[in-house]
Amino acid sequence: MEFLKTCVLRRNACTVVCFWRSIVVQKPSVRKISTTSPRSTVMPAWVIDKYGKNEVLRFTKNMMIPIIHYPNEVIVRVHAASVNPIDVNMRSGYGAAALNMKRDPLHIRARGEEFPLTLGRDVSGVVMECGLDVKYFKPGDEVWAAVPPWKQGTLSEFVVVSGNEVSHKPKSLTHTQAASLPYVALTAWSAINKVGGLNDKNCTGKRVLILGASGGVGTFAIQVMKAWGAHVTAVCSQDASELVRELGADDVIDYKSGSVEEQLKSLKRFDFILDNVGGSTETWALDFLKKWSGATYVTLVTPFLLNMDRLGVADGMLQTGVTVGSKALKHFWKGVHYRWAFFMASGPCLDDIAELVDAGKSSTQAVWHWKSFLTVKGSGTGKLECDSGYLDEIRPVIEQTFPFSKVPEAFLKVERGHARGKTVINVV
Repeated sequence: MEFLKTCVLRRNACTVVCFWRSIVVQKPSVRKISTTSPRSTVMPAWVIDKYGKNEVLRFTKNMMIPIIHYPNEVIVRVHAASVNPIDVNMRSGYGAAALNMKRDPLHIRARGEEFPLTLGRDVSGVVMECGLDVKYFKPGDEVWAAVPPWKQGTLSEFVVVSGNEVSHKPKSLTHTQAASLPYVALTAWSAINKVGGLNDKNCTGKRVLILGASGGVGTFAIQVMKAWGAHVTAVCSQDASELVRELGADDVIDYKSGSVEEQLKSLKRFDFILDNVGGSTETWALDFLKKWSGATYVTLVTPFLLNMDRLGVADGMLQTGVTVGSKALKHFWKGVHYRWAFFMASGPCLDDIAELVDAGKSSTQAVWHWKSFLTVKGSGTGKLECDSGYLDEIRPVIEQTFPFSKVPEAFLKVERGHARGKTVINVV
């Protein structure tokens, strides 16, 4: 018998009782039915027909408009999306073995059936249609979401998302601003809250180290940690130091000015480390945690998908389990916790993030954002500016925006690395 978990959710400023956010106990006596059926209507989208370099990106006006297959799904008209490093990696085939298994666990489809594949994880837009079991949204609602990587992405006019993956957009943000947050915010939330166990009630006074602090995940993590009262040390390059200071970082370490390990020796030990860099950092970073105090190191750079690409699904999962288990046990005996974290699509978590954004609870003093100007050829120039209207609020940090026609240029910009926030695509 299916286990039903009863929970209380806050939706539309009211409280409803539901079975895990999908089925409401108290149903309205009269409800308009809205369904979709297969149709030949098409939409514009950026797709790939094979994995490879940037040349595989193709614009089409003939992508089929998605339809609702399950009663808990909604169709969203995309107003803005964004490009994340995972989109660049997926374009090149990263994670294809694991993602195809998720798309087709019974291996019914032929190889390559995922194409044409639409990339893009973030979306901010307007609900166009709802499945029969969707109770918290209606056509016309402004929403935001992060779409799981095994689903068709958001670089298109319309996208289908599960009702459990979508949330009402923060009222204080435009669609362009909102589209920069969901994927990085949920990734940071997973690492900080779900894996790290930190929240607004236990974070005050804790010392936090963020490696790779100037990217999308890092800039959001700084603001959340400061909103919860933590002392934050950020590691980034010198040209991003002013940005992370304005976001609220208490100490800033420039990794280009010398060994980060040597610079950290002059600081007190940390309660929590968030690693967005990976590589050799985990060989020394855990030495800067407080021993035998519950201190935790969480990395977002893991070999999970690479193992399955290289070894196959079964052997890759086995290798991954052995790796993380041995490392966790090794560091446990040294008095610290070693953990991996991953992006998790979650509408309820986006509810909490939206509430935090709209409440303006952050102790940051300003947020820097990129004022970009696109030339006729599509090359971007601009400068970082501080908007005094963003005082005392958690806000997205946008490095550059591109029109929908310039998606390949946006991919190249993200592929170059050294991000100072997010790259956003205005679709509408």
